[in-house]
Amino acid sequence: MNKVKVLLAEDEASLGMIVKESLESRDFVVFHAENGEKAYEVYQTEKPDILVLDVMMPLKDGFTLAKEIRLENKHIPIIFLTAKSQTSDVLEGFNNGGNDYLKKPFSMEELIVRIKSLLNRIELKPNIENIKIGNYTFNFTKQTLIHSSEIVQLTHREAELLFYLVEKKNEVLDRTFILNKLWGNDDFFNARSMDVFISKLRKKLRNDDTIQIMNVRGFGYKLLC
Repeated sequence: MNKVKVLLAEDEASLGMIVKESLESRDFVVFHAENGEKAYEVYQTEKPDILVLDVMMPLKDGFTLAKEIRLENKHIPIIFLTAKSQTSDVLEGFNNGGNDYLKKPFSMEELIVRIKSLLNRIELKPNIENIKIGNYTFNFTKQTLIHSSEIVQLTHREAELLFYLVEKKNEVLDRTFILNKLWGNDDFFNARSMDVFISKLRKKLRNDDTIQIMNVRGFGYKLLC
């Protein structure tokens, strides 16, 4: 079995070394870069399976790096490491292509669980194209919604959330399940973040009034179409 290759972009040398050695002791292959520009070079040459990116880095920050990589690869998992904890900062990370985030300080056990969860999630979803949602066509692979001739681009997190809503179409998508699946836990902070993404999906589906994402209080959400 091939070892999982991790690109770790972390400008704090001591933390980078600790994370690298800890992951390698658990059979990962780790490429460590201490700034965003070097990390992009390593991404190009080593073709890692997953990215762990510090947000605040010299030369190129983690959000900018993720945005550039997403132009080439829409599916590689990205975890942000950040000392920031405001909802707006976390949403910015998701909007720039992040799949998950860890607030510093973090435990290695938690990082490893997040890495394995994201890699497992990729294996569960094949390339999915041309799913009908009312008058829209949803392309999960390209992360787009097409309505008439209009193409609406989705963020990575929006596409993931819509994918699970479509899977449970006309049924309740359990709130706790989807928070744990996409956000890693179901705390209040993540629940608020998910509510924002639900609102964004409603706006992007607003051109078909037969579609509704209904809030089932105390249980979750239901996509009706």
